[in-house]
Amino acid sequence: MLIYKSEDINALDAEKRTPLHAAAFLGDAEITELLILSGARVNAKDNMWLTPLHRAVASRSEEAVRVLIRHSADVNARDKNWQTPLHVAAANNALRCAEVIIPLLSSVNVSDRGGRTALHHAALNGHTEMVNLLLTKGANINAFDKKDGRALHWAAFMGHLDVVCLLVNQGAEISCKDKRGYTPLHTAASSGQIAVVKHLLNLAIDESNAFGNTALHVACFNGQDNVVSELIDYGANVSQPNNKGFTPLHFAAASTHGALCLEFLVNNGADVNVQSRDGKSPLHMTAVHGRFTRSQTLIQSGGEIDSVDKDGNTPLHIAARYGHELLINTLITSGADCTRRGVHGMFPLHLAALNAHSDCCRKLLSSGKPQTTLLINTRRKPKGKMTPLHYAAASRHYQCLETLVACGTAINATDQWGRSALHYAAASDLDRRCLEFLLQSGATASLKDKQGYSPVHYAAAYGHRHCLELVSLHTLLDRDDSHQDDPESPNARSPLHLAAYHGHAQALEVLLQGEREVDQGDEAGRTPLALAALRGHTDCVHTLLSQGASPRTTDTQYGRNPIHLAVMNGHTTCVRLLLDESDSADLVDAPDSQGQTPLMLAVAGGHVDAVSLLLEREANVNLADNHSLTALHLGLLCGQEECIQCLLEQEASVLLGDSRGRTAIHLAAARGHASWLSELLSIACSEPPSLPPLRDYNGYTPLHWACYYGHEGCVEVLLEQKGCRCIDGNPFTPLHCAVTPLHAAAFSGHVDCVQLLISHDAPVDTADQSGRTALMMAAEKGRVGALEALLTSANANLSLTDKEGNTALHLACSNGKEDCVLLILEKLSDSALINATNTALQTPLHLAARSGLKQAVQELLSRGANVQTVDENGLTPALACAPSREVADCLALILATMMPFCSPCSSGAPSPGSLLRQLPHQGGKVPSAGPRGPRSPRNPSGPSSEGTTENDSEDSETF
Repeated sequence: MLIYKSEDINALDAEKRTPLHAAAFLGDAEITELLILSGARVNAKDNMWLTPLHRAVASRSEEAVRVLIRHSADVNARDKNWQTPLHVAAANNALRCAEVIIPLLSSVNVSDRGGRTALHHAALNGHTEMVNLLLTKGANINAFDKKDGRALHWAAFMGHLDVVCLLVNQGAEISCKDKRGYTPLHTAASSGQIAVVKHLLNLAIDESNAFGNTALHVACFNGQDNVVSELIDYGANVSQPNNKGFTPLHFAAASTHGALCLEFLVNNGADVNVQSRDGKSPLHMTAVHGRFTRSQTLIQSGGEIDSVDKDGNTPLHIAARYGHELLINTLITSGADCTRRGVHGMFPLHLAALNAHSDCCRKLLSSGKPQTTLLINTRRKPKGKMTPLHYAAASRHYQCLETLVACGTAINATDQWGRSALHYAAASDLDRRCLEFLLQSGATASLKDKQGYSPVHYAAAYGHRHCLELVSLHTLLDRDDSHQDDPESPNARSPLHLAAYHGHAQALEVLLQGEREVDQGDEAGRTPLALAALRGHTDCVHTLLSQGASPRTTDTQYGRNPIHLAVMNGHTTCVRLLLDESDSADLVDAPDSQGQTPLMLAVAGGHVDAVSLLLEREANVNLADNHSLTALHLGLLCGQEECIQCLLEQEASVLLGDSRGRTAIHLAAARGHASWLSELLSIACSEPPSLPPLRDYNGYTPLHWACYYGHEGCVEVLLEQKGCRCIDGNPFTPLHCAVTPLHAAAFSGHVDCVQLLISHDAPVDTADQSGRTALMMAAEKGRVGALEALLTSANANLSLTDKEGNTALHLACSNGKEDCVLLILEKLSDSALINATNTALQTPLHLAARSGLKQAVQELLSRGANVQTVDENGLTPALACAPSREVADCLALILATMMPFCSPCSSGAPSPGSLLRQLPHQGGKVPSAGPRGPRSPRNPSGPSSEGTTENDSEDSETF
């Protein structure tokens, strides 16, 4: 009737289900078909993406399934968990529905979002017939989900023995492991499936997982005592350690339901004193979790009461740390040592106090041991020399404090830093309850630690106003005056300094009520106002100024006042407060010991707001520091563009030089600020009559600096400025090599700058004071790119020599720059330069050979380099390879001795013997005791120096 009244056949409910979903869920095939014929969407999805086919399969309605499939229902439709109708059928044991669906599927091994197939779902729910059907239809029996779980894992975990047997009989891998190494036996043991465990044990599987845990470990951890009993009867190793050294007994001692498991293990010979890799015994594990009944069992079975782990902690330490009072009582009754030291030398009482277990503290103090020993006097403290009272005070544990003080602890005992419990309470107590209790109990408020800090200092540093008010009543108001008068005082920081530095304005108010000196300095001469300004604590600055603190006081280290310190960190609000408090304008330009004004520091730090404020207060933009650096210099050096703009708007001078004569234009060029360089040049050139040549005290122009650092944009800007164009250099330079800008660019290897200078007709062959051109500079430094640009684009002259007669080829060979040597040889047109000698009579071959340039030597030889040429020391290129003259002489002797076995010389070249005899005569630097050429064994008279003998050879390889 509703259909005939034109009701919406696809109407949705709150969960987006259609009437067809409802009909399919109820399994009403007749209504299902009627709805479809009336226009219902057969594959409509609800908010879980379930289709009517999913619903029909879940209800095991074969007829409804057939109707839906007959009307083209999607058998591969997936819900939000990626489950298909087959997954739903397998989970709900809809056997007949599955038989209808499977023939329409390409595979029965489709996985859902968790990687589980239909077989996984059937095995999980124990549907044996469904498992059998899927296997007969080709389901992969060893398919695994995203955690590598197999169907056998799930069947074993749920205890479905029939399914387990079926899977095993069908060939499932019984020792399969998931990603954590769990076998089906592990899963069955964890859930206590005793029948499955027995069956799997009969199949002889008992392996460890990825953590080294056996099935017995897992059963003990989960408290499955029946499984534990079965595994022990089967012969499982009760003392098997896992990867961390924990045995099943450790797990049984710690687990929630492991009491019976522990008894089974102990009764079957488990070692009650076995220790894990970190030294924990089963008794330690009971202490962690407070299993006092199990601890009694272990102790009665021979468990060592005072066994220690790797940190030195006994079970009593562990129990005290975790606050297990009953277990502490058990251990103490059994004779545990309360005075044994554990981690960091602590007693159990320390750990109980540190973790606020007051009942445990009382139990330990009533253990029968002398309380003076337990409370730890100054002769018996842990490494930090902190008593339990220190720990209780630091952790604000009021009840522990009461317990410890009532037992007579030394209330003023100090640790290794000289701090008492009152110091810790002042630093940590928010409601002053612990602090008040300690003071009432006789704690000394004026006691100072080794740094000279009293509890007042600590309360001030942490901003606890109530603690300050309380402690101040017990402390003399002039405590810090006497402290500063003490020449042996570790520091001069007062509570005022600490409160100001940490920004505690309320604490400052309390301290200032009884403070006579507001501007006292610390060890660096900084006042509380300076520290508050340094940290930007506006409230503290305002409070101190209202109490008369002076913004003019400077520190002793850098001579800086609070304004300097505030602008260094960009605390503009503090700067404004300080300037408003000042009566005169000179504070704006006050210099520190380096001559730096607040404006300079603000610019260097890039604090634009502070710069703007100082300029509003008419700060002088052209003042210079001790190095003659102005604020503009510092802005360019630090790259603070916004600050530079503010300075230029205030007409800062661009031509003032620093202590080395460098103007802002020099620095802009050196730092590569092309846009600022252009603007600075425009400002400078606008001043009549014209911009003079810009040179620093070393003669460098901005162009030199830009070329040296390779800032192509700056080079281009400078070359476009005719008034600044100064390509020719000067004879004075700290580099002793880069005179012209082209020298500078070549020296640093900046190819773009070299090409740019060449394009602007820079003289290429200009020599510096040592006679070297830019080409020689590039060759000497191995700048291949610059060298190629000079040779290709500028046709630089390769034949030019420096004052020592070296060509570019000589310099490249001498400095081992083989790439440059090969490039020069490639571009070389004058073959005479191959054998050109310098003032030391060395050819390029001499230098290349000495530098070990194999390819260069080979190329020189192929181009006709003379191997017989001798230098001023009488050495050929071959002998020049020797590291010293003595080695060269030895080499010559060896070569001369080898000559008789070589073929006769066919040319008029001198023999090695004759060459060796000439060495003492040709080299003026050779000592008179130099070796003489040996006579040939075949010719005792020796060859004459005029000709050759049959023993001489011209073979170049001999040399």
